Amino acid sequence: MEITTIPKSLTKNVEVVAYNDLGGRGSGFKMSIKEHEGKMYMYVGHIFARGWDILDITDPYHPQNVGFLEGPDNTFSLQVTQADDLMLLALEEAGAGQKHRAHLWGFDLDKPNEEGVLLYDISDPVHPKYLSHFHTGGGGTHRNAYYGGKYAYLAANMKGYKGNILVILDVSDPRNPQEVSRWWYPGQWLDGNEAEQYPASPFTAYFHGPAYPVGPDPQNPEKLYLPYGRAGVIVLDVTDIRHPRKIGHMNIGDFGSIIGLHTVMPLPERNIAITTMESIWEDDRDPLNLVTVLDISKDNPKPIAVFPLPIPPKELGIADFYEKGGKFGPHNVHLPMFNKSHAEFGNIVPVTYESAGVWFYDITHPGVPQICGYFIPEDPTVRRGPLPRELATQSEDLVIDNRGFIYVTDKNYGIFVLKYKPEDN
Repeated sequence: MEITTIPKSLTKNVEVVAYNDLGGRGSGFKMSIKEHEGKMYMYVGHIFARGWDILDITDPYHPQNVGFLEGPDNTFSLQVTQADDLMLLALEEAGAGQKHRAHLWGFDLDKPNEEGVLLYDISDPVHPKYLSHFHTGGGGTHRNAYYGGKYAYLAANMKGYKGNILVILDVSDPRNPQEVSRWWYPGQWLDGNEAEQYPASPFTAYFHGPAYPVGPDPQNPEKLYLPYGRAGVIVLDVTDIRHPRKIGHMNIGDFGSIIGLHTVMPLPERNIAITTMESIWEDDRDPLNLVTVLDISKDNPKPIAVFPLPIPPKELGIADFYEKGGKFGPHNVHLPMFNKSHAEFGNIVPVTYESAGVWFYDITHPGVPQICGYFIPEDPTVRRGPLPRELATQSEDLVIDNRGFIYVTDKNYGIFVLKYKPEDN
């Protein structure tokens, strides 16, 4: 039985229009939206449950569970990407490269897990049909990207490599996907005896994903922007898709968690990009995780602005969100993914901020981003998984549909539906 009663929250310039606990599973993570025959559907990955929810969001005020695609046991089912009636589901090993922390996500290292990518036909959105399974031979994949057409871009831990690398996959025959090329940061190819470049962190140079394309045709891009963990932003020339070539790089220095750079969203029409780092630690502060604006007028990006840190509203009775429990810091922004069901990237940028909920920023003037709203749900009372250690809201991901409704997932809640209401100013 699903729970749809909206929990209490603190808001500024935001309307909370709906809530769904994902059939009692909570633990929502990444999302993707698909329109079909006048209806709108959403696929939702999970951090604690093993599988993917299918929601009917045609009426955003009453999102309905219409299916659940079971995932393999003891395996992350966090991620989903889809276009052109083809869906790619990421499978990732226990602990995702941090095996000493695997138990925190409910994994058992003594049990087997799956890895790689599952490909499904979603011409019938509610009843996906299995097509194939691409294996990495390593730890699996994380935030992959598929924009339609011939190529998919995997954040893959291939056999013989440390951390995730870029693998470009030909999915023109989705029953028999084939690797086209791969690119990695120097030092990741352990079987090649490469010397590590960032020895201080377990993730080091690590391709988080997704690869975001730039060029007239996103299905045949000229460039890819890669969020590459501690290595920062990597820009690749992919005009020769079989031989990706690095042409740009921005290091993040000592900022950011062990994950480092999480997302890069290029806006080439404005010559800027938005990046997020990902917060990790609960019990101690990460090095400061930033949301930044980059100048991408040249191949080597240049940071020009930082989004202001959220300051707790006085109603919370705390001075710093670190006092609230759980982890605090940025995670995700909206990614259009060249999906017509997703909104374009506009001047109002919501950012998930874990224990601080979702904060909204105005980048009309990108050199001086301004806070313009927030949504902070009360802490949950029902635990869906072992994290966070101290039960607190943990807003994880968000996506905006082409009607302007904002969908937000939370570790122990499920999914909220929001609407930005600037008239409250």
